[in-house]
Amino acid sequence: MAVTIYGIKTCDTMKKAFAWLDGEGRGYRFHDYRAEGMDEPTLRGWVSQVGWENLLNKASTTFRELPTSEKSALDGETAVRLMLANPTMIKRPVLDVAGRLTVGFKPESYAQALSG
Repeated sequence: MAVTIYGIKTCDTMKKAFAWLDGEGRGYRFHDYRAEGMDEPTLRGWVSQVGWENLLNKASTTFRELPTSEKSALDGETAVRLMLANPTMIKRPVLDVAGRLTVGFKPESYAQALSG
């Protein structure tokens, strides 16, 4: 089963997810948003699967520093454009298990995602 985890290596939540996956003996590929960026077809596929509202990290420093006018005019297309330009605005981690996504990290969600 193909498992890829997306995020930023230095993120504390990512570290917890890595530790959990390693502790469970699960192999995975890591895609670092900061180093590798994010391609548009993948991001649009994620948006269609889980919604842009679940992917856009409004708590990120990058998002918080946006002008109020940009934040107040958010829609799906704007969110995709922002996340492509600034991948750190994508929530993390995103776990992709054979095309099924889990956004964020909760051990029980990971166990369920990896059981099927």
